[in-house]
Amino acid sequence: MKDHQELADRIAGAVLVPGDEGYDAERSGFQLHGQHRPDVIVAAAGVEDVREAVASAAAHGTPIAVQATGHGLPRGADGGMLITTGRMDGVRIDAAARTARVEAGVRWGAVVAAAADHGLAPVNGSSPTVGAVSYTLGGGVGLLSRRFGFAADHVRAIDVVTADGEFRHVTAESDPDLFWALRGGRANFGVVTALEFDLMPVERIYGGGLYFDTGHIPAVLDAYRAWTATVPEEMTSSVALVPFPDAPGVPEPLGGRYAAHVRIIHAGDAATGERLVEPLRAVAPRLIDTVRDMPYAECATIHAEPPFPMAYHSAHALVGELDPAIVAAALDAGERFIVEIRHLGGAMSRPPAVPNAVGHRDARYLAAVLSPILPGHGPEATRPAHEAFIDALAPWDLGRHVNFLYGDDATEAEVRRAYEPADHERLVTLKAKLDPSDLFRLNHHIA
Repeated sequence: MKDHQELADRIAGAVLVPGDEGYDAERSGFQLHGQHRPDVIVAAAGVEDVREAVASAAAHGTPIAVQATGHGLPRGADGGMLITTGRMDGVRIDAAARTARVEAGVRWGAVVAAAADHGLAPVNGSSPTVGAVSYTLGGGVGLLSRRFGFAADHVRAIDVVTADGEFRHVTAESDPDLFWALRGGRANFGVVTALEFDLMPVERIYGGGLYFDTGHIPAVLDAYRAWTATVPEEMTSSVALVPFPDAPGVPEPLGGRYAAHVRIIHAGDAATGERLVEPLRAVAPRLIDTVRDMPYAECATIHAEPPFPMAYHSAHALVGELDPAIVAAALDAGERFIVEIRHLGGAMSRPPAVPNAVGHRDARYLAAVLSPILPGHGPEATRPAHEAFIDALAPWDLGRHVNFLYGDDATEAEVRRAYEPADHERLVTLKAKLDPSDLFRLNHHIA
């Protein structure tokens, strides 16, 4: 306790230990399953707090995990230190340079809103409550990614506190190895306190959701498979099979139904977008159709993901094609699960101007299954069904994407599958060099 009090005296934020008021609230994130139970939490108010926390952890041999919003929660930091960055929420837009500088706790909703004031857009994720920094460090499959690539491809500079407690402003010129590793390697090499990245000249999109009833799901999936083979890279899309609860807040046509939700983002003119979407509209009558010309500031309405914390677990695979057998596996998963297929390719398939560690650019789709975890239960009841779904994808399975590995599923074996073998070997070598005591070993661990 004395050490913790000495640390608390040196920082502007807060230091919390089990039993302290606010400890449970600070360790909780969006993902409620497998929450962190660290020996100490450092609620950082700025870079100096992060430096003090890392230096203290290094001096005591205490492993570190980092949490901004807790969406893609890594394995729990039991017995270690959790550094939370939610208080570091600065956003700065440089409209002339078309860049944003965001601090570690910033959520995508704030970036989208700030950029929209200048007719610009980030390569953000589907949920406005996801942390911009952690999402980008994991690669970032976003709403505009088929048009512009992974979010990590557009990072210009990274502020990070490394295992030696030093603050570094990292660019391709100042430290090419660390710059390469951080963009895809997530928190294995330090605590990132800010990012600078490109913004895109996108003010409006043709986007929204097409919702189809249960009986039309097979036809929708078959049409989506054929349609994605023809659309240009300005079109980013996905389809999810969702068991909508009959609960307050769920639109009346969806409550209690198992429905297909096709999500559309066309980064081009509305007339072209409407023409491209017509084959999907022709499949069957829609329960709801929200696809329209819209300001990019309203992009969160496309996936319309729940904004409140929940417990869930998931499994996924990157695949090279959307074979009819994969569609059959999605149908076989049944109505207990959320099944999602995201269309990749386009600009994501091309190497960025400055290489990074993001793997499997040859993947054309991401197929995933997700299950809520009910209070008092674990993932054991649904894990066999998840495994059966992934097993069915085996002939086309190329690997994993780091941002879709949650909690217990973020094993070292699964993390290894998120990278090309040579890239993983390079990451391991850099990890041994930059973090020889393995201080950052709880965050989608590279070993």
